Amino acid sequence: MKESSQASKARILCTEDDADTRDVIRFVLGCEGYEVITSESAEEALRLAQSESFDLYLIDNWLPDLSGDELTQKIREFDLETPILFYSGAAQESDRESARASGAQGYLVKPAGMDELVDEVARLIAEAKIAHPAKS
Repeated sequence: MKESSQASKARILCTEDDADTRDVIRFVLGCEGYEVITSESAEEALRLAQSESFDLYLIDNWLPDLSGDELTQKIREFDLETPILFYSGAAQESDRESARASGAQGYLVKPAGMDELVDEVARLIAEAKIAHPAKS
């Protein structure tokens, strides 16, 4: 299977309260063939995650209504398989550990390069497809 055909089918829910960051992420990942749905709050992200299917959740740790950890825990109540990647300015090792403990598979610190973000998104989606082939 070609890499680009995988990306063109992958849907990402990006939860980020900063409009400029959301737009950059949507543009960069969209150029790579991903369909990127965005939300600016945890409440909106939960509603979307419960009603639609995604291949990856991309979450900021600092949101106006819940922390990224709290959002991840709520997603994990109904979705144990979809990978979660934090993309956050929270740079302490304790932030990474807390994200992983809440159910995330990856953590990038802003401002990580867009190439690094694309690579990590592709890696996590590919690993999830191997681990859960029925979902593909």
